[in-house]
Amino acid sequence: MFNPRLIKRRELLIGGTSAAIATSAVRLKANERTPLRPKRVAAIASIYFKGSHADVILGKIMDGWRQDGGPGPALELASVYVEQIGKDDRSIEICDRHNVPMFDNIYDTVTCGTDGVPVDGIISIGEHGDYPWNDRGQHLYPRRRFFEELTDALEHHNIRIPVFSDKHLGPVWEDARWMYERAVQLRLPFMAGSSLPVSFRKPNIAIPMDSQIESAVGIGYDGLDIYASHALDSLQSIIERRKGARTGVKWVQFYEGDDVERVLQSGIVDQDLYAAALAAVPRVSRNLDPRLAPPKSLILFKCEDGFIGAQFMLQSVIRTSVAVRLKGNPKPLAMQFEERPEPRHPHFAYLTKAIERMIHTGRPSYPVERTYLTSGILDRAISSWKSNGKRLYTPELAIQYKPVDYPHAPFPDLNSDPRIPLKQLSASF
Repeated sequence: MFNPRLIKRRELLIGGTSAAIATSAVRLKANERTPLRPKRVAAIASIYFKGSHADVILGKIMDGWRQDGGPGPALELASVYVEQIGKDDRSIEICDRHNVPMFDNIYDTVTCGTDGVPVDGIISIGEHGDYPWNDRGQHLYPRRRFFEELTDALEHHNIRIPVFSDKHLGPVWEDARWMYERAVQLRLPFMAGSSLPVSFRKPNIAIPMDSQIESAVGIGYDGLDIYASHALDSLQSIIERRKGARTGVKWVQFYEGDDVERVLQSGIVDQDLYAAALAAVPRVSRNLDPRLAPPKSLILFKCEDGFIGAQFMLQSVIRTSVAVRLKGNPKPLAMQFEERPEPRHPHFAYLTKAIERMIHTGRPSYPVERTYLTSGILDRAISSWKSNGKRLYTPELAIQYKPVDYPHAPFPDLNSDPRIPLKQLSASF
């Protein structure tokens, strides 16, 4: 569909030189509310409709945290590329209203139609839209292609600026590995992943760093490729905090149907933790396309330190939860990772806050290796599913990283200002 807002490079030349990203942190005193000077961002999206990931991230930059015209992040969109313009498109109207130029290719979006790179960061959102599926039920969103084209533009101009890629890498492992290795090669500040690790929790439980976590169980729902990425990111954001964690994964195995119950009865998975995690999420009755996930399944993986990760995917629940057992505490701790749809998906405000922080400091707010690892676990779990539950040994997932103590959404009240207070970030932002 023709988009009259698209700008070709020959039609717009904006003066300016390439922006340099700050190498030192912006230091603010606790409780200080001095406004930060906005950083300029180029945005790339597969599609933009109300409620899409593009809308609930980029919309917060243009229309504020609540997308109601109020205050928002210290970011401003310098350019936008939307690959698919549908009948319910919002990008043309909102970009026109905010005088944000739209381009018809990724290179010109990164350069804003100039001979340089006059932006401080890039947000890439390859989620939603009309893209093919493979025979393993993976939706082949163009995340690698987007990343390849934007990094080609940066390399051409010898510029290194922060990049955020929405949701999991890939989705297929080969693409995830290529994206990660490309970022390492170019020494790019790089982040990716779900909004759920930084979302609200019910109840509001924070697991301290270096906790003595003896076992953990996660529960998720919906399709494996569609939603297990969120569930695994949530689980990993908890279990990475265990004392002396060796985060690399030695093997992954997928179970479905009656085999799930047999694993529970075997004692490999803590039944009390499973019950606690199950009690933390609402029950529903839903029928899912069996090509996307079985009605009941389990992703089991063993870490290099012997820790067993257990991620259940159930079509009898809605929402995501994690339950943990801490040494010396006989009672399981279970929390729901909340996805509040109103006002305007506020959990994405906290993801956008983490993106804002990276673009201002020039450093990832938390390690991309977490999402790199969970992307690999998910891809290998899907492979195990399609191989009748065969255990897959995964030397390629020997991914070690050091987690950081980044806060999740602290406000339990929907009427609260959905911004993480600067005092919580004052140590590094």
